[in-house]
Amino acid sequence: MFTSSRNKYQTGSFSKNRASKSTKKGKASFKEADVARRIEISSPQSVQTTSPQTSPNMTSAIVTLCVGREQRLFAAHEDVLCHSTYFAALCRTQFFEPGSKRIDLPSEEPEIFSSVLEYLYKGDYYPRLQLDKRRQTWHLEDTENGGRGTVESTVYHNGVGGPLLKDTVIYCAAEKYGLDELQRLALKKQGLQSGIQCSTILSSARYAYDNTPDNDAKLRSHYLALIIRSRHTFKRSGTMQNEMENGGKLFFDLFVAMSNHMDDISSQTPRK
Repeated sequence: MFTSSRNKYQTGSFSKNRASKSTKKGKASFKEADVARRIEISSPQSVQTTSPQTSPNMTSAIVTLCVGREQRLFAAHEDVLCHSTYFAALCRTQFFEPGSKRIDLPSEEPEIFSSVLEYLYKGDYYPRLQLDKRRQTWHLEDTENGGRGTVESTVYHNGVGGPLLKDTVIYCAAEKYGLDELQRLALKKQGLQSGIQCSTILSSARYAYDNTPDNDAKLRSHYLALIIRSRHTFKRSGTMQNEMENGGKLFFDLFVAMSNHMDDISSQTPRK
């Protein structure tokens, strides 16, 4: 009962050549093998690939949702929507005209909302997690070379005016809608992506900071660890220089994380 769309925007892949130092806005991106090796992925046993509602009630009332600047229309069963605490509260308190139940979401991105609805109905969203039974590892569908890649890794966000990592935007939407399991799923999927440009990583990190509470350290820590582990790429990035000059809490947290990282290295170094 829901509509969906797939953004075919693809990010650029890594250049194997070393980038020279530049003060211009850079387009350096992570080496796929490095990111694939370094980002921590939970074991298959810890990944839940089905939503709590395995049998949605298909007899409940239909709710129309008007999404985004283009006012795209979606339709969903009320009982399915109400697995979200956000929508459950709206359905209880919002005044609906007789014979019509409609919710307006002007600031949401249609593609992201489509993925949220797909999760509510099916327990996952495209690209879905698939299990390699032989290796007992998870990968994303429609990917090659061991299941790590950039299949639909980004989405154009009208509010930002550029591409963001899709799983980050879905994580933040799940935070808003009260879907904890969707947050965990989005974070695990993001760990399987690779070949993302530095500029996209940084804009997505800023978006994560702007759309998560200060006490939610999971997604923020993911970005801090990613930047630290790939610091040799980032220090050659003109985009990183520009972002740091603009400042913000992201970069104070990064400074603290880098300091702690250096302290850990110092404590592990044998004294002569």
